[in-house]
Amino acid sequence: MNQSNNKTSINYQDYLIESLKDPDEAMAYLNAALEEKEDSFLLALHNVAQAWGFSNLADKTGLDRAGLYRMLSTGGNPKLKSLHSLLHAMGLRIAIVKDTAA
Repeated sequence: MNQSNNKTSINYQDYLIESLKDPDEAMAYLNAALEEKEDSFLLALHNVAQAWGFSNLADKTGLDRAGLYRMLSTGGNPKLKSLHSLLHAMGLRIAIVKDTAA
């Protein structure tokens, strides 16, 4: 007996981008990326920016869209001021906390 599988699969990247539209999900995702290697954070921030819309964030931050793409690329090196502006536009901020493992 042959049963057809009517389930549809969802592309992981599409699912991730959709979930990152939630500020709490974005915050948890970015914090987890900070615990990984350095390149992980920029990739994570790029994914969050994609979810929120590069054009939307460019309007909110005063940074141009192409500059945001460059800043969040693999070789990107964002200035702290730009990073602060981007996170602020998402309702997030940078914080320094005591490392309890030290």
